[in-house]
Amino acid sequence: QVQLVESGGGSVQAGGSLRLSCQASGYSDSISDYCMAWFRQAPGKEREGVAIVYSGADTVFYTAPAQFRFTISRHNANKTLSLQMTGLRPEDTGMYYCAAERKSPYDCYADFLRHEHDFWGQGTQVTVSS
Repeated sequence: QVQLVESGGGSVQAGGSLRLSCQASGYSDSISDYCMAWFRQAPGKEREGVAIVYSGADTVFYTAPAQFRFTISRHNANKTLSLQMTGLRPEDTGMYYCAAERKSPYDCYADFLRHEHDFWGQGTQVTVSS
């Protein structure tokens, strides 16, 4: 069974940076066979996608709030996923979740847009103050 554990969250002031990490385990094959993504959810709001790296090639996609400020990276050797965040804003505050699924890039993209994935971590809190 795939297990995902996030870390790296915390409290920062606006304009600051954070690097989130997701440690994967329980994979019987390479994590490159999986799509891996970051989602987030603020209190009182729906879960939204942040960024995704697709299975196979390291092609990535970012939603509008993450473009130009966030960078998603998959590290196959140690089975980790990272999200480097810079220029943080108060509206970036929320619980950030690591997710994964073993599907084609096309199907992963469709699930990402629906705010769905097959495997989820417990989340790590990010708080950005003014």
